[in-house]
Amino acid sequence: MRVGNIITAVCVLLLAGLMLVGCGGGDEKTAATSKQAAEPIKVGGLVDLSGPTSSVGVPYADGLKGGVEYVNKQGGINGRPLAFYLQDTAYKVQQGLSLYKKMVNTDHVVCIQGFGSAVTEALVRTLAKDMVPNLSASYSAHLTDPKVAPYNFFIAADYTTQLRAALKYFKDNWTETRAPRVAFIYPDHPYGLAPIPGGKEYAKEIGYEIVGEANVALNAMDATTELLPIKEQSPDFCWIGGTTPSTSVILKSAKNIGLNTVFFTDIWGTDETLPKLAGSDADGSYSNQAAAVYGQDVPGMKAIMEITNNQPQMTHYMRGFVSILVMAEGMKRALANGELTGETLKTSLETLREYDPMGLAPLLSYYPDDHRPNMAVFLYTIKDGKLTFVKEQILERREDWLGH
Repeated sequence: MRVGNIITAVCVLLLAGLMLVGCGGGDEKTAATSKQAAEPIKVGGLVDLSGPTSSVGVPYADGLKGGVEYVNKQGGINGRPLAFYLQDTAYKVQQGLSLYKKMVNTDHVVCIQGFGSAVTEALVRTLAKDMVPNLSASYSAHLTDPKVAPYNFFIAADYTTQLRAALKYFKDNWTETRAPRVAFIYPDHPYGLAPIPGGKEYAKEIGYEIVGEANVALNAMDATTELLPIKEQSPDFCWIGGTTPSTSVILKSAKNIGLNTVFFTDIWGTDETLPKLAGSDADGSYSNQAAAVYGQDVPGMKAIMEITNNQPQMTHYMRGFVSILVMAEGMKRALANGELTGETLKTSLETLREYDPMGLAPLLSYYPDDHRPNMAVFLYTIKDGKLTFVKEQILERREDWLGH
């Protein structure tokens, strides 16, 4: 009897030990799962912080950082914080490519927040091979075609859509019997060149007379020589496709030579600093934007004002902030369906329909065969030294415009 009791006791002890081991293993597994769930989601940032477009790159990068801070304060992505690896490309292609390789191969980022057209376009094939989405601030139309750039996304209407939208607005409000005359001024850079063919084609389609064009460098100190031939053609409207500093130079040079026209700029060509740079010469010019201006009465402005301690920010900041919101929404959807990878993030972004970034930008939709976020442009004019809202111009999503 005693032997049997001893054997029974040993068996009970062994069983209890096995149960404890099993419980311990379960705890370890749960802990490991929790740890994985709490691991930061790594995001790369490739922005010009010191090169020729840094005047707009720095505030855009600040908006990206602000967006990351906001998302993390809201609990991150399903409890996982964002870790943002921001690097300066200096608008140099090779520098951008080298930084990208490190981010993907060493830092293991799930996606990129990009910026300049030159770097973005150089990465198109590599992004597709690596299956790494790039939410870029390069708004060239061909990057919206998934057959060309399957892993590229952005949150603003492309440059050509911006140009078309402004042309339509001016034509709709044209009252003279003759055709309005338009000229194009832009830098010899990929993003400056990108909208010109499509813009010219649309201008002719809706009844403009194209009377000239000129290249003005982003670092130009004067544009008199380039503008004199345009002045002789007396354009009613002139498109400027540079950045704010070059826009300022063009406006001042135009005033000096007596070129009287209505200037309108792309998304990078006008911001809150233009009236300071160009003074009264900026008054009456128009710009295409894709985000609210600081302090505008939209739901998301409260969050931005809290993060920035009520310090006014440029419109470029707003777009950087919105780009993070869109990325975060895609990540949440990917995790809701399983694992978050570059491939699942791409697929999730392509499910966004009429996504509202807290009123900070027009509604966004992406499709597997069409990455144009929308066909909407906010038109502003400079009045009394301030960006003043004019209209949200919305174009149809024409199939023949995809990528052009």
